[in-house]
Amino acid sequence: MPHIPYAAIDLGASSGRVMAAQVTPDTLTLTESHRFANRPVRTPDGLHWDILALYAGILDGLRAAGPVRSVGIDSWAVDHGLLDADGALLGNPFHYRDSRTDQVAEKVWESVPPADLYAATGIQYAPFNTLYQLAAARGTAQLDAARSLLMIPDLLTYWLTGQQGTELTNASTTQLIDPRTGDWAHDVAARTGVDLTLFAPLRRPGDPAGELLPHVLDEAGLTGPVPVTTVASHDTASAVAAVPATEEHFAYICTGTWSLAGLELDAPVLTEESRAANFTNELGIDGTVRYLRNIMGLWLLQECQRTWRDADLTELLDGAARCAPLRSVVDAGDPAFLAPGGMPDRIAAACRATGQPEPRTRAETTRCILDSLALAHRRAIADAARLADRPVDVVHIVGGGARNALLCRLTADACGLPVVAGPAEAAALGNVLVQARAHGDVGDRAAMRQLIARTQRLTRYEPRGRRSEWDAAAARVATS
Repeated sequence: MPHIPYAAIDLGASSGRVMAAQVTPDTLTLTESHRFANRPVRTPDGLHWDILALYAGILDGLRAAGPVRSVGIDSWAVDHGLLDADGALLGNPFHYRDSRTDQVAEKVWESVPPADLYAATGIQYAPFNTLYQLAAARGTAQLDAARSLLMIPDLLTYWLTGQQGTELTNASTTQLIDPRTGDWAHDVAARTGVDLTLFAPLRRPGDPAGELLPHVLDEAGLTGPVPVTTVASHDTASAVAAVPATEEHFAYICTGTWSLAGLELDAPVLTEESRAANFTNELGIDGTVRYLRNIMGLWLLQECQRTWRDADLTELLDGAARCAPLRSVVDAGDPAFLAPGGMPDRIAAACRATGQPEPRTRAETTRCILDSLALAHRRAIADAARLADRPVDVVHIVGGGARNALLCRLTADACGLPVVAGPAEAAALGNVLVQARAHGDVGDRAAMRQLIARTQRLTRYEPRGRRSEWDAAAARVATS
């Protein structure tokens, strides 16, 4: 008789999904119950997430999944909702790509210089970090009225259960957590004027988060009780938990809208050299540290497709594979590519500004993007290994980009290391495995990874030659 499945609610920047997973010590199957769009909405005050549409999609997905043993939620990081004294949401949460945080970091640094901030929190500079979002909101009627703050997965968990909590892996991205203690960085909060009483008590992956409320059960067509289990609610933390590594010295790249490339460590790296290299120390399951660099990722290609409208991804990739390699490359981590709109022209302008040939066709633009991402992956992994003083024998690519054979092949070539691609739905798998471990259906972290390695489709890419060509291309990016 089949086991009752676990439900993973996995929210990405462009879509959400509810996945049902059957888990035993020897089997792991994942089925998509429902997928729904995640469309940001621009209003006169800025760019927002349509959180009510996401919540409706979750309820529809739970109904489609049928009876479930437990529910867990993961999503992107840094964004949050503000609630009033009655627990009502004070407006749709802002989108991290909203421009209101432009130049805000400099004001924060007047209170806590960047070196001090990094030494205390280990979080890379990014203009949309929660700390800077709160600084941008200071003095607004909304923040003045707020009595609690919930990160996106915690907000949705609250609506499902009526209970508030702050999950640690996502909280670590706020730039308000000390990665050495796993607790709030009280001195940083005090010096930057952040009221930590806005945050609900910290929860860790595996902790209970309540049960679905009666009206939620009715909406979803479920019979209670249905527990909600705290997972690694930052989707990257869930994805890293699902890296099918059987080797000791591995690097990972979580690919999708972003590429997150780095190492899993036992302790943070808080050196000034690490800060200068813009590496972040986010927390993972079991007290681990996700030591990584944020790279713009497939956002570059997604934005080009949005501009081109009628572009077929398979045709773009086939055409890119036939293009001359490393003809033109850009810095895939350049903040100039952060905002939406006009991406093909911006890529062409970046090539022109560095004296490289401009991509003339869609296929050449696609090849430029993939070559540039492979170079960024190479640089991030080499820097992480050097800064953490740890060797790397293999690179695991998980997430949606694991399906992109050309990107995986180019990453192996650029890094000079074997690449193991898969699973594509790593965040959902990490989500359900943390639930399954909490409910006794799977063992420790090593057992979780071994289960994924045995049951999921993986593809291995061995590196090919041409290292000198990659070295030359890297030099071009370094001098741009």
